[in-house]
Amino acid sequence: MSEKTYPSVNDLTLEEKASLTSGGDAWHLQGVEAKGIPGYMITDGPHGLRKSNSATTGEVDLNNSVPATCFPPAAGLSSSWNPELIHKVGEAMAEECIQEKVAVILGPGVNIKRNPLGGRCFEYWSEDPYLAGHEAIGIVAGVQSKGVGTSLKHFAANNQETDRLRVSANISQRALREIYFPAFEHIVKEAQPWTIMCAYNCINGVHAAQDRWLLTNVLRDEWGFQGIVMSDWGADHDRVASLNAGLNLEMPPSYTDDQIVYAARDGRIQPAQLDRMAQGMIDLVNKTRAAMSVENYRFDIEAHDEVAHQAAVESMVLLKNDGAILPVAGDAKVAVIGEFARTPRYQGGGSSHITPTKMTSFLDALTERGVDAKFAPGFTLDLEPADPALEAEAVEAAKGADVVLMFLGLPEPAESEGFDRETLDMPAKQIALLEAVAAENKNVVVVLSNGSVVTVAPWAKNAKGILESWLLGQSGGPALADVLFGKVSPSGKLAQTIPFDINDDPSTINWPGEEGHVDYGEGVFVGYRYYDTYNKAVDYPFGFGLSYATFEVSDVKAVKTGACTATVSAVVKNTSNVDAAETVQVYVAPGKADVARPKHELKGFKKVFLKAGESAEVSFDLDDRAFAYWSEKFNDWHVESGEYAIEVGTSSRDIAGSAVVELDGDGKTQPLTEWSNFMEWRKDPLGSQVLEKLRAEGEAGRMPIVPDNDMTRLFLDSMPINSMSVLMGADGKQVFEYMLAEYAELTK
Repeated sequence: MSEKTYPSVNDLTLEEKASLTSGGDAWHLQGVEAKGIPGYMITDGPHGLRKSNSATTGEVDLNNSVPATCFPPAAGLSSSWNPELIHKVGEAMAEECIQEKVAVILGPGVNIKRNPLGGRCFEYWSEDPYLAGHEAIGIVAGVQSKGVGTSLKHFAANNQETDRLRVSANISQRALREIYFPAFEHIVKEAQPWTIMCAYNCINGVHAAQDRWLLTNVLRDEWGFQGIVMSDWGADHDRVASLNAGLNLEMPPSYTDDQIVYAARDGRIQPAQLDRMAQGMIDLVNKTRAAMSVENYRFDIEAHDEVAHQAAVESMVLLKNDGAILPVAGDAKVAVIGEFARTPRYQGGGSSHITPTKMTSFLDALTERGVDAKFAPGFTLDLEPADPALEAEAVEAAKGADVVLMFLGLPEPAESEGFDRETLDMPAKQIALLEAVAAENKNVVVVLSNGSVVTVAPWAKNAKGILESWLLGQSGGPALADVLFGKVSPSGKLAQTIPFDINDDPSTINWPGEEGHVDYGEGVFVGYRYYDTYNKAVDYPFGFGLSYATFEVSDVKAVKTGACTATVSAVVKNTSNVDAAETVQVYVAPGKADVARPKHELKGFKKVFLKAGESAEVSFDLDDRAFAYWSEKFNDWHVESGEYAIEVGTSSRDIAGSAVVELDGDGKTQPLTEWSNFMEWRKDPLGSQVLEKLRAEGEAGRMPIVPDNDMTRLFLDSMPINSMSVLMGADGKQVFEYMLAEYAELTK
């Protein structure tokens, strides 16, 4: 056995195999040094490397980590709608892992933002699974291109922090397949993450770590996942059940490897299953060996900070710009109000908390650029009552300014991993301060810092401009200066709808659940799928974002390319004198369907940078999944025949044009039985033949005539044919038996 190759599972003892299925400590795989299998490090990192300084001892310390580049968390980066940029972020993260000898970085998290109060919304990508999957794949592909692994998480349905360690997410199969699975599915099929982390919660009563249907039937057998599945930290409650379900790795270790040994000896674990799980761990170590063998590597701190800078620039969403108050004129007299300008909230709280390599606040950036501005903190970054002295100082600073930049948002105590928010509102003291400042100076621009949406409408009248900056990472200060002063136009688009009120959200009636479970009663109608379908007013729609430029989208065309596929194209033109980027979005709107479907769904997007006056054609290939829904009847994806509108626009409610395609559908049918109703027999190709023959036999007097008028049809259409005697008496039994016999002949 070469020292450069690892053994196979066949070279290990039973005890060694068992040991591979649990960590060595909180941050290391369990190696088998005698057999040449090292115990590499794995550690946190959805938006940058969080390697604890105590990681070598296996301790858990969330606030003491080695310096690493803090990129914008997913709350911001998702608004970039730029997969290529996100790929660069992934590459940079991998380089930092190589320096720090980290074999797997734990992220990205692609759970759906089911409700905007979710405590980890800052760490997740979107309310839309297509956007989440097609953006976050950049992290996976970027990191793994450098020989470092990722851990796509949290699989699946980890959509709240309340009771997160045990709550049962009770979800229909259709909602799982259409909303909560697709981001994972896309990334698995297209990028093959080396690891996937299962969630804490139960799904329909079964712990994710012990759910064989989830971890084996769906993930491996259906989607073709080749990597290993690890538990979230503490999510494995039964080593034997989890390993049988398809969990390769328990983290952190519970020091119960003997349970696996005993179960393998007494037949509760089959040898082949233990071999599969252990071999997966060997394969993971083998994949990471080259990167972990690089010595004396040092990443370029400044280059990575520049990637973080660009990511921050593209994360911002301009919500309001009345009177073109932005960009700020170079000679303007500026007042800056709000502690966030001096002490930025650049990341979320909890396990992803990074120690940045450098930190540049907005005030730092102004100083570096020689911009003279009055500053007043205005409030403290806690949940304590307002300080009248700070408020008075802020109002005074606003007097006489040409423009007031007010930095408002959610302090970390209001939003973090570990708990869900109780309100969409910002702290009352900040709103009161805004009102006081606006009474003194009408030229106010609000710059928001928050990990999930906040209510805007109640205070928007006090601001001419509103810039949603989310959490911008370590280079947010210079990025904000670039955007606010017009060096670059904002290009971000909302990955999350901003409602008027939390009670408008369809999940609120079941949030956050009760007595250990939460019902996902809204089904597939999450976010804009609900708001747009039911014509609910929102403050800012999904996909929305202003620019300093203006754009026109025209010449929308769609062409059918197969029974269930199409292409769509459009022309986008920059109609201004400002160079800027626009994101063209494609939504598919089904026509009449057998199930309740959303009004439309995002199925494509492209971010296009255009110089002033420039135009470009964009095109999209739409596969069968773009038109499909998950049919619980077929237990599969299903494309119905009929018309589909393909809409092209710049948000879910700003549709510039649409085109219609007529698709053949996938032709799926189900066998007819005595429990199939009359309508299902009429719609089925063979069933309709039987009914036509039955009609002819009735007219010839050889069979009873089935009543055919509006009233009887009302009953017949929804009636299983084994109940036809209710309408026809003894004749109904004869008709029912005839239909089944004729159908059996046709299906021989």
